[in-house]
Amino acid sequence: MKIDFKKEVDHVARLARLELGQEEKKLMAEQLSGILETARRVQELETEGVEPTSHVISSPALMREDRVEESLPLGRVLQNAPGRDKDYFRVPRIKPGE
Repeated sequence: MKIDFKKEVDHVARLARLELGQEEKKLMAEQLSGILETARRVQELETEGVEPTSHVISSPALMREDRVEESLPLGRVLQNAPGRDKDYFRVPRIKPGE
């Protein structure tokens, strides 16, 4: 069954309320086709006997033991602060009216 990706792109764009030009639609249809073709090829791979993994590579550096180390001196930490109030960073208010 052949999928009309231009029609799919039109449908998704309409749902997302996006206004796309013809060139953008054509590009996105090509990209969608490529993504689904890659997924189809991955599904064809023989995975019998392959152990499930959460990562494709091992990361032993992330599993190091925690160590207590000396912190940076406060003056050095605050030296590039946009503003300072005693030993704290002073930053612009995020919520208006507070």
